[in-house]
Amino acid sequence: GDFDATSTTVGIAPGGEITNLPQPALGRTFDKYLENFRGRRDGTVVSEAYTPYELRVVGSFVRLNRRAVAHELLDFFFLDQRPAAWNHWAEVVWKDPNAPKFIGDMPHTWVGSDYIRSVTDMFAYEREADDALVIGAGLLEKWVTTSPGISVRRLATHHGPLSYTVSGSVSEVRMRIAPGLRVPPGGLAVVSPFDRVPSGVTVNGQPATMQRGEVIVRQLPADIIFRY
Repeated sequence: GDFDATSTTVGIAPGGEITNLPQPALGRTFDKYLENFRGRRDGTVVSEAYTPYELRVVGSFVRLNRRAVAHELLDFFFLDQRPAAWNHWAEVVWKDPNAPKFIGDMPHTWVGSDYIRSVTDMFAYEREADDALVIGAGLLEKWVTTSPGISVRRLATHHGPLSYTVSGSVSEVRMRIAPGLRVPPGGLAVVSPFDRVPSGVTVNGQPATMQRGEVIVRQLPADIIFRY
């Protein structure tokens, strides 16, 4: 009964049930949320206010391999940080920022924790279905191609601290994953930061095959090159 599918979102993460849920219903649940979100954003659905708990949905779309949608949502939510210099969200955001109505706690740490979980998923998350660590599923091309690129240092995971760098151009992307992490049984599933399919991929100088937009890495350190 809620367009923000709270329980389904928690079932995906931290519940880890994404592959056990009925897939047509799962897809429709988040399609329905997206329809409602865009309607409220664009003014075709009447809405005076919303709760930024919805930030948890950003991570769900990352895990559903819908990176562009995840960033579409995040870009919208960033516009509603009030006052902007506080870099936070209230519990309730009103369409009219001057409305003398209930806004809840400021800053709201539950909302903040949903934001943190969603954003860290963009850089890495544990996938329980095959016991893999997915890396880079939410990275954007413009992040990678803008100097100096992306640097992740000691991001906490179930398999130890993860550190990696990514940089490149429109024709080639280089990622280096540092040692110090225990490679899980399902390997490190590295996702290309570009939406287009690479013409070739190498891991530590050897040709590699991509499946479902990922290349599996099983040894560290690892140097991955995507060519386009």
